[in-house]
Amino acid sequence: MFKKKRDVRRLTSSTAISLCALAVAAPAFGQAAPDQSPMAAKKSEAKRPTVSDAKPLSSNTTINLVNLLVKQGVIKEEQAQALIKQADDEAYVSRQATKDAAAKADEAAKAATAATAAASPPGTRHVTYVPEVVKRQLREEIKKEVMAKAQKENWASPGAYPEWAQRIRFTGDIRSRYQGSFFPEGNDQLHAYNFNAINTGSPYDLNSNSFAPTYNATQDRHQARLRARLGMEADIFNGFTAGIRIATGENSSPVSTNQSLGANGGNFSKYALWLDRGYLKHQSWDGNLSVSVGRFDNPFWSPSDLVWHKDLGFDGLAVQGKYEIAKDVTPFAVAGAFPIYNTDFNIGANFDANTGGVTKFASHDKWLFGGQAGVAARLSSETSMRVAAAYYDFSNVQGRFSSPCLVQSSSDLCDSDVTRPSFAQKGNTYTTLRNIVSDPAVAVPPLFQYFGLVGQYRPVVGSVQFDLGHFHPVHIVLDGEYVWNSAFDRNLMNRYAVNNRGPDVAAGVPGAFNGGNQGWLGRVTVGHRQIKHLWDWNVHAGYKYLQSDATIDAFVDSDFGLGGTNLKGYFVGGNVGLSDDVWASVRWLSANNIAGVPYAVDVLQVDLNARF
Repeated sequence: MFKKKRDVRRLTSSTAISLCALAVAAPAFGQAAPDQSPMAAKKSEAKRPTVSDAKPLSSNTTINLVNLLVKQGVIKEEQAQALIKQADDEAYVSRQATKDAAAKADEAAKAATAATAAASPPGTRHVTYVPEVVKRQLREEIKKEVMAKAQKENWASPGAYPEWAQRIRFTGDIRSRYQGSFFPEGNDQLHAYNFNAINTGSPYDLNSNSFAPTYNATQDRHQARLRARLGMEADIFNGFTAGIRIATGENSSPVSTNQSLGANGGNFSKYALWLDRGYLKHQSWDGNLSVSVGRFDNPFWSPSDLVWHKDLGFDGLAVQGKYEIAKDVTPFAVAGAFPIYNTDFNIGANFDANTGGVTKFASHDKWLFGGQAGVAARLSSETSMRVAAAYYDFSNVQGRFSSPCLVQSSSDLCDSDVTRPSFAQKGNTYTTLRNIVSDPAVAVPPLFQYFGLVGQYRPVVGSVQFDLGHFHPVHIVLDGEYVWNSAFDRNLMNRYAVNNRGPDVAAGVPGAFNGGNQGWLGRVTVGHRQIKHLWDWNVHAGYKYLQSDATIDAFVDSDFGLGGTNLKGYFVGGNVGLSDDVWASVRWLSANNIAGVPYAVDVLQVDLNARF
């Protein structure tokens, strides 16, 4: 048996021992190993050479041994180079450990001498004697500490990071975009009400002669836009992971991290960064169960952006699970609770006529609860499929009519103001929220109004994807998604809606509500599944139909129709790799309103993307 020396001054590392064993065990080059009887084997084992304890192997000896093994054909040249590097690294660590151990032992001896001298009368001379056995013990203890530190900090590999740094990963991406928005003639600019602008600012006076805030529906726009994101994820211990990501963005919109160049004041003003992700995640040892808390990526599987914008971050708690029940058949499930809006701690107050005091408004927190179940399966070596069904409950998002409220200025508050959406795109159906009591002393009293959602939203979503890889690496991918709002009440919409109404031709005024509660999307993609390398490519085409109240408009795609619901139309696009992790993209999206006032827009996007 080989004996392993413990003196760090000697290069009897695992590298050298392995080489010796390999050299002894290997048959001569070009010869087969002869059969041996048990007696012969025992005799041979008795004569097997061992590594001497008296003389250490030098690095030159190790290199000569490696070269001999290469010459005999036992190992390859590249294997030899790796072994030589390992031997040099181990020798370096051993020398460093010995040096540090000796230095610390000398320091300890000097400290002991100084302490003894300080306790003795002046003029006393001391000769410190440290037994050899104590010196050896001290060196061994210090050597262990140094070797442990060397291993942890990778002294033998100066280019490598320490162990704690190797558990941290950085990712990022940058996208430069030209976006052109083109509006045809016939759009209704007057009634293109921007309810988000009203609800996030001062209330709108219905009795004023000023125009209500509207979104642009008639003037073409050309924009240079930038998106930059930088993320960090760290493996902690025992299955825990923490991550954060920062991103650009003109505002705190949940569905866009785009920054229009020249916006926010222009004149080369600096742009803001936002906390886009921040989460703690725990994953089971087999990877089948995970729990996330904080702000993280969408935990629900969705092949399109019909219901969820592809970059939307979810706040809250999510549990994800999967289990392979048969070969290539894996059911999965997701459940979560997500706060959409939390009532301001110091929200406004009302005067209580009964008590003569002031009462703070009650909380009106809004939540999203969701669950999804599905299965992923490989139907053949070239074909895979994934299908899922989901149910979502947007709790407490419906607007509520206020108690009688005296409003004399735009700064006055009513107890239903908190029920208005804190963010929206466009498309959902709205109604007025305030029950305003008129002041009889004022001839034309102001009617400062906020607007809230008429209905409730509990969408049911079905999703499916087929991946046909018969021409790998070129794939044909078919995506489909359908949404139906199970809480939709058309009678309620007809009674209270202030938008999404068809024209009453006879009276020349808005007529019956003509919105809806369904939507669907179909898309086909041909090409590489991912654009990673030079000349990787894919092209896609699809059609989207999303009625006004199929789901909450705040969280859907922000590009098609410039964002929101109540839109239908087609989209086409393509991507091509310009280098590893660099690619160009182009998309054309053509959308029209389904209900309400006339609105149409065509959007062209040309992107240059890079990730790292």
